[in-house]
Amino acid sequence: MEYSEVQKIAKDTIEHIKSKITVGMKLTDIRKLCENKMLASGADSFWYWDIGAFVFSGDETTISVSGRDYVTSDRIIAPDDIITIDLSPQNNNIWGDYARTIILENDKVVDDINSIRNDEWRRGLLMEEALHKELIAFAAPQTTFEELYYHINQLITECGFINLDFLGNLGHSIVKDKNNRIYTEKDNKALLSSVDYFTFEPHISVPASKYGYKKENIYYFKSGNLIEL
Repeated sequence: MEYSEVQKIAKDTIEHIKSKITVGMKLTDIRKLCENKMLASGADSFWYWDIGAFVFSGDETTISVSGRDYVTSDRIIAPDDIITIDLSPQNNNIWGDYARTIILENDKVVDDINSIRNDEWRRGLLMEEALHKELIAFAAPQTTFEELYYHINQLITECGFINLDFLGNLGHSIVKDKNNRIYTEKDNKALLSSVDYFTFEPHISVPASKYGYKKENIYYFKSGNLIEL
């Protein structure tokens, strides 16, 4: 499989689960549905600590934790709820990496961000869209991971948000072995173009909020332009 094919498994799984999420469902059920869907779609395993789907809801969406320590809770989906799903399929050591925060209102998934009634949730998801747009505008082949780290974190702060990532970074390179990843973090002077693919996955909140937001895509350079995989 190509990287685009494995990433498509993750993208299709998010769309699939949005049609399956119902009030009263446990997060453990959502995880199982996601992992079964990825395996049925061509994934042969999961690259991040053998966990295919990290699933959080409600005030768990602010949690940032290593896969070494992650346990899926038995939390139940409510009629109005916020759910973050982060997927890690692989096929023959080719990775996908994709995350979305999903909003339920009146028992239904709200696909159009501007239609979300909860003001805080709507603003959080719109901020995620703005950060990904800024990534594409700012990042060039000669940009370093550290430069991207400082630029995006400054924007997060200026807009009244905070970075929730437990290591403070914003993404990582896509490699064959998770231990070989390099990160969008301070002191990383490597060029973005020195890797074939990298993720951008700001995990943000506003100070003192119970809720967090995450959107993750894989990006790469083609003819000097940054493109979503």
